[in-house]
Amino acid sequence: QRCVTKWVVKILQKKLKDLMNYALMFIEINVLMGLRGKVLAHKHFKLRETNFMIEMDDSASHVCGRNKWAFSFSLPDLKSIKRNTEGMGWSYLGFCLRDDTSLPALHFHHGGSTALLECLKKYIPLIESTHDNRVLLVSYNSKALSQSFENLFEDNALGLVHKFKKDPYVTTLGSFSKVTNYILDAFRSPDVMPQQRPASEMDINESIPGLEINHQEEPGFEVITRIDIGERPDIQRGEPVSAEKWSMNMNPEGKILNPDNLKKIIFKGGLCQAVRKEAWKFLLGYFPWHSTREERKPLQKRKTDEYFRMKLQWKSVSEEQEQRNTRLKEYKSLIEKDVNRTDRTNTFYEGQDNPGLILLHDILMTYCMYDFDLGYVQGMSDLLSPILYVMENEVDGFWCFVHCNFEEQMQGMKTELVQLSTLLKLLDLGFWNYLESQESGYLYFCFRWLLIRFKRELTFQDTLRLWEVLWTGLPCQNFHLLICCAILDSEKQKIMENHYGFSEILKHINELSLKLDVEEMLCKAEAIYCQMMKCKVKWYTSMYLSTVPQ
Repeated sequence: QRCVTKWVVKILQKKLKDLMNYALMFIEINVLMGLRGKVLAHKHFKLRETNFMIEMDDSASHVCGRNKWAFSFSLPDLKSIKRNTEGMGWSYLGFCLRDDTSLPALHFHHGGSTALLECLKKYIPLIESTHDNRVLLVSYNSKALSQSFENLFEDNALGLVHKFKKDPYVTTLGSFSKVTNYILDAFRSPDVMPQQRPASEMDINESIPGLEINHQEEPGFEVITRIDIGERPDIQRGEPVSAEKWSMNMNPEGKILNPDNLKKIIFKGGLCQAVRKEAWKFLLGYFPWHSTREERKPLQKRKTDEYFRMKLQWKSVSEEQEQRNTRLKEYKSLIEKDVNRTDRTNTFYEGQDNPGLILLHDILMTYCMYDFDLGYVQGMSDLLSPILYVMENEVDGFWCFVHCNFEEQMQGMKTELVQLSTLLKLLDLGFWNYLESQESGYLYFCFRWLLIRFKRELTFQDTLRLWEVLWTGLPCQNFHLLICCAILDSEKQKIMENHYGFSEILKHINELSLKLDVEEMLCKAEAIYCQMMKCKVKWYTSMYLSTVPQ
């Protein structure tokens, strides 16, 4: 008992000493402008320190300067803020970054936490977590995604484009920031990217023989050695998988005999309409590839019950409850607006009070219950529409849509644009230099291509063909980036010969909608892949290209 008492006393003495040291310090918190946008800088300094300065480093190392209590981070790297006052007599704020780093809590003994949060809300969107009202989540994605459809790629965006050229700082802080802050952050500071990616992820650069990554000593610079990558081979596409061929790839119990070989066949030719309804469930991960027909029946039953439980949650909300739930009301309003303008020329969705529109609406509302934090953002209706068209079933359509991993796809956007820009440098440095000279080197005009996988660029049937090819994951996970390169390669001559500038490039890319040939795109993209695989590439680039999860 005496030993325990001594131990407790020592702890109390240490705590008191820490509090005494803390009391002798002032706290300074600043929101500053850095290369990547707004930066929160925090430092303590003791009374006797009269000549102390924190060196602001935009590489966002979380501890900076000579004071061990000091830290700084870029606001785009902030993931969440935790508030607490219970049982303490004062409030504190804890910051968690997107790489899951937790920074030391800031204690506000004399108030000020609310003022700091109000200041931060001027620069970042903060929403209260539905699971813990003490946690504020930073949510850029929905605004960035929404704005990308409403402003960035429409004709009326050109005025905004000119404003961006004239004064990028002011425009970025204004309406254009909803897209550009989300995208361009990745280009300006690659060194803050997460340092690990799942081993299962296969990136394009991981598929290139002889690839070497050079960890540059000077952050912010990259060197890419451009060499002759040889001639581009001719590629022939195959025939779509017929119902007969699909059946031949199953045993009597309904188990796929050789999933890898079947994926290769689908990659080369796609699927005929008759087998899409079943095949897409495998491609999208709803059905396990090695499951039997009997094993899939209880899975569907379980998923059906789960779906209707979630659907009942929003269906049973009264008008009075809805008025008090602002976010649900906003989701519902956005969904109703978008559903009424999604693929209305398609017979499955045309006309008033169409059953297809009702299913589209109900699935999107149910998805809000499935992931209330993400909820609904514009673009989801575009991704769901072809899936529901093929499935012709509410439950199957929902679970296939869920397995599209919309949230992960959205979060990986800025990484993909970095990778696309780097790929174009390797494949055609002259064209990339031209785009760079026209302030288009970031390739943000490809944002819509990547976000909804070329759906606005292709006819509805061509979209079905492209998506099922991409879902095979062949020949690499980033094949869609090579498709972007293939399109740009086809448009390069027109862009350069006509000396298109910033706004003309944006307008030209936007006008490609419904003019692209999906088979030609796939042939050229596969040819580029084969071309890269055959050459001995020695490609030096900053490590962000290979370390960020997709």
